[in-house]
Amino acid sequence: MPITNRMLSPTTRQALRLLGGLIEEGRIRKGWSRETLAERVGVGAVTIRRITRGEPGVAIGTFFEAAALVDLPLFGQESPRGLDRELTRQQEKLTLLPSRVRRPGEEPVNDDF
Repeated sequence: MPITNRMLSPTTRQALRLLGGLIEEGRIRKGWSRETLAERVGVGAVTIRRITRGEPGVAIGTFFEAAALVDLPLFGQESPRGLDRELTRQQEKLTLLPSRVRRPGEEPVNDDF
């Protein structure tokens, strides 16, 4: 079943529209047609139109590839090196967190020493 805007929270819908608008702005700033961006991303011009409208059915990787091609910083990072640093930090944090989370109602923790 395709994802529709009705299935998404208002925050998610706004974020998709914002990202699509930023990609469109970057495309125009570079002087590229939608067809040029589509070719560089490896998709059709219809998909680029869907991205710029913030449609939720487009794969997230396609959104990110379009954003990277128009030099839109991802996760506040201006360069791939910045993304590498953030990814390393995030992976370090994950190693410090528990590997699983108990559901409420599972055996209580006995902390009465």
